[in-house]
Order: sequence, then C-alpha cells, then structure tokens
Amino acid sequence: MLEVILSDFQRLESETTMSEAQAEKEYDQFMGDSAVDKATKTKEIDHKNTKKENEANALSQAKEDLEANQKQLDAALKSYEELKEACIVEPMSYEERVARRNQEIDSLKEALNILEQQGPQ
Repeated sequence: MLEVILSDFQRLESETTMSEAQAEKEYDQFMGDSAVDKATKTKEIDHKNTKKENEANALSQAKEDLEANQKQLDAALKSYEELKEACIVEPMSYEERVARRNQEIDSLKEALNILEQQGPQ
C-alpha cells in the first residue's frame, strides 16, 4: 500500500511540476506579449498626441490666415464700393442732357457778351 501511495505521490508531483512549468511558460508568453502590446500602444499614443498638436497648430494658423484674409477682403470690398461710386456714372436722361447743354450755351453767350462789352484792350 505504501508503494501505491508513493507512486500516486510521485505521479501527482510530476503532474504538478509539469503543470507549473506549463503555467510559467504561458505566464512568460503573456507578459512578453503584454509588454510588446503596451510599447506599441504607448508609441501610438505619442504619435497621436503629436499629430493632434500639429493639427491644432495648423487649425490655429488657418484661423489666423482666415481672419487676415477676411480683413483684406472687407477692405477691398470697401474700396471697390468707393471706386464704384466714383467710376460708374449713371447715364443722364435726354431731358437732363438738353437742359445742361442749354445752360452751358447760355453761360457761353453771357461770357461772349461780357468780352464784347469790354472790347479790345
């Protein structure tokens, strides 16, 4: 009976040793995989943070450029409106042109009369 107990104990010890060795191997594999995964994810986080900062800076620069361009556009539109008023003359109606021409003729006749009255000097 002691031999049976001894053989059972040896078998149990052998199984336990093999089980522990297998568990240790699985643990080491898991820890190695976890370390690689953690390093990869840390690098991804760093990369994404850098990308986020770069895009935030680009967005800020784009907003500043937009504001500057909008100011230039507003100034150009204001100048355009001022020039438009000065350059685009609305055509006069026929009656207005005739009235202005008659007024100019009358002014010229009056100037001629003044010159004739003064005579040659």
